[in-house]
Amino acid sequence: MSEYDERHIPVLPGPVMDLLAPAPGEVVADVTVGLGGHARMFAEAIGPEGVMIGLDVDADNLATARSRLSGMPCKVLLEHENFIDFDDVLSEHDVAGVDVLFADLGISSLQLDDADRGFSFRREGPLDMRLDRRLGRQAVDIVNSMREDELSDLIYFNSQERFSRRIAKRICQVRREGRITTTTKLAEVVCGALGVNPDSRKSKIHPATRVFQAFRIAVNDELGALGTLLQKAAVWLNPGGRFGVIAFHSLEDGLVKRDFRERKNEGVYELVTKRPVIAQPEEREVNPRSRSAKLRVARRIGGEGGLMD
Repeated sequence: MSEYDERHIPVLPGPVMDLLAPAPGEVVADVTVGLGGHARMFAEAIGPEGVMIGLDVDADNLATARSRLSGMPCKVLLEHENFIDFDDVLSEHDVAGVDVLFADLGISSLQLDDADRGFSFRREGPLDMRLDRRLGRQAVDIVNSMREDELSDLIYFNSQERFSRRIAKRICQVRREGRITTTTKLAEVVCGALGVNPDSRKSKIHPATRVFQAFRIAVNDELGALGTLLQKAAVWLNPGGRFGVIAFHSLEDGLVKRDFRERKNEGVYELVTKRPVIAQPEEREVNPRSRSAKLRVARRIGGEGGLMD
């Protein structure tokens, strides 16, 4: 296994396997297969009669997952698709429903470490931020074209950044002198708007963290895609099927929480986790990415799953 693979540690592996409980012969859909960490565990659990379906929008990640999942005992189907289209993928492969549906909504440290992807304010790179490079619009387009009020709203609603107006105003002032095209320049503009020196700050959180999150969410329509996934999940889960989502910020977790509760009240789901499961101190020490992870799991009850629902 390459060094690239060895650096990837799946988040909350124990709780994911315990609560989703993939069993021999089941159909599992990991709609954010990433580098294949969770998917490999699922594939081993479902055995030769099982079907492992993996989707990811990142072609590089998918290539690594394909390598990691080669030789697994189950049938493995991997597709370069956004999870908003996972139902189309199931239909194409004549899969009528799934027993386990899983989504890990975070971006990996490997994506952050690749300066050319434009996700990190710590490394100079183009303001890209596309998880799927087939997308047309990049962060640079939003940063340099939106009106000030639109920028302010985008930053606030996608990150809850309370100084969004101040930041949007400063972005518009700076871009009048020339386009903002790099990650480090955007981070510099944000710090300037807040009057903060990132090298001498007391907080562990970089001043540009929320702003970068806001633009990444906008570029990839992450909240809209999650909403679509939540709507489709109940249709494609077989009775007794388990649906697990790992979220990394309150906006995502809030959407999942509300959807699960609404469907519980409608008699569609049973809540397996009444509160989100978080990483234990030991995991947080080994895998810093796990510190903000929250896992929620629901079980499909009543009615017919799959296409008949």
